Amino acid sequence: MILISFDIDGTLEEGDPPGVLTMDFVREVKGHGFLVGSCSDRPISAQRAMWERHGIEVDFTVSKHMLEDVKADFEAEVYYHIGDREDLDKRPAEKAGFEFLWPHEATDRPWSEGT
Repeated sequence: MILISFDIDGTLEEGDPPGVLTMDFVREVKGHGFLVGSCSDRPISAQRAMWERHGIEVDFTVSKHMLEDVKADFEAEVYYHIGDREDLDKRPAEKAGFEFLWPHEATDRPWSEGT
């Protein structure tokens, strides 16, 4: 099982600023059976509303500092966090034991493998 945590602002097309990852991309990885959710500075209610607007059922919505809790709550073979900032995404993700990907790196992954 693979778990993918998405930052929103600067990462997803819905972000402010918009990122390169589309909601269709999220649907694609979710369709492979991966655990998917968001880890953002946005309030939890705003994260949930965004996913609901796009009709995407996610497994978690948490604040940025909660990645360690996500890892404790979900069993996976590998944990990824996709984000756009060194200080607010990469370092906290690696500290929580997640592999970090920049948004452009995520689009190059063969997500259909390893399920």
